[in-house]
Amino acid sequence: MENIEQDLSHQELLDLYTRTQRDLNVLYEVSNAMRTTLELNHILYIILTGVTSHMGLGFNRAVLFLVNSTNRYLEPKMAIGPESGEQAHQIWESMSDHEQKLEDLIETEKVYLNIQQSAILRSLRDLIIPLGGESEKSLLYQAFQSGQSIHITEAEIQNYQNDLLLKYFRTNELVIMPLKAKDKINGLIVADNLFTKKPITQEDLRMFLMLANQAGLAIENSQLYEMAMHRSQTDSLTKLWNHGFFHNRLLHEIKLHKDSQSPLTLLLIDIDNFKSLNDQLGHQTGDSVLKEMASILKDSCREIDCVCRYGGEEFTVILPNTNKEQGYLTSERIRRKIEMHEFQDVASKKKEPVTVSIGLATFAEDAQSNDELIHASDKAMYKAKFGGKNQTYVSD
Repeated sequence: MENIEQDLSHQELLDLYTRTQRDLNVLYEVSNAMRTTLELNHILYIILTGVTSHMGLGFNRAVLFLVNSTNRYLEPKMAIGPESGEQAHQIWESMSDHEQKLEDLIETEKVYLNIQQSAILRSLRDLIIPLGGESEKSLLYQAFQSGQSIHITEAEIQNYQNDLLLKYFRTNELVIMPLKAKDKINGLIVADNLFTKKPITQEDLRMFLMLANQAGLAIENSQLYEMAMHRSQTDSLTKLWNHGFFHNRLLHEIKLHKDSQSPLTLLLIDIDNFKSLNDQLGHQTGDSVLKEMASILKDSCREIDCVCRYGGEEFTVILPNTNKEQGYLTSERIRRKIEMHEFQDVASKKKEPVTVSIGLATFAEDAQSNDELIHASDKAMYKAKFGGKNQTYVSD
């Protein structure tokens, strides 16, 4: 009997050692991956991959909320997870067959694909939690305010069916884990095992907490870096990305789209008769028009699009995963919106509306490099201007 007890004790120690080794390896792999980039979306994707992948914590689904410190609310920024049990089975089977490692799952291309196609994120778009008022009763606010994780078990979940989170994120059990940077909460992760129905254990929570502590610091570092980069790459008047950022981003997007063989469309936008407007109404009015133009362009584009001030009265819009026909529809929608807009300092002084001429070119249909794409859209824009203005001209 004494020998059996000794054997059991030895086995328990062996199991503990094996589990500890695995836990340390998960934390090392995730933390090592986070050190490879300072780009925020990539950091968020690495964190959620660590939470959901089979070589990480292994949760079925995870959603990451970030604090918007300017407007004081929590907003969903990224999500990973299958949409159904069948899709979950296909994903896990594929991972098992190909023996994928963490670095295989966090490639840059997959980050942007996730942002564009995540059904979970689309379903949560309207879930904005103000940090105060009625939202103080919500689970997300309680986790943010207390800085403590919240674990709602299967036995307790029915008590929270009216909570705002559970109206959007249906599940049988969940955990909400705060992300901390020093003493400040900068985000939350919501995770569950909807498809496997695997109970969330204390061991799961312990590992999740350690990963969250690393994640919070990585997010803070990335946000500080992006703030500094944003200041250096932003046009001071319009607050859009500047000329230098545009060229770097276009190079990056062309590489991505060359690898994925998906289309990329570039719009080059020029304000018609802008010199005349400046001469007649003054440079202050011209600056006002540029700022309003920037606002219209940003409001007219998707989150994945990139709006830049190219220089003077010219703007560019990079449209990822957009073919020529889709780009033309977008361009015409923008052009008509500008034509109909009453620019604040112009409407009372000038009868003619402010209009734009737009040149459109598509990679790889019209160009094989960034320089060729810029040249093709620039050439199309000049044809639009000399062909009568206030129109979109498509590169041919």
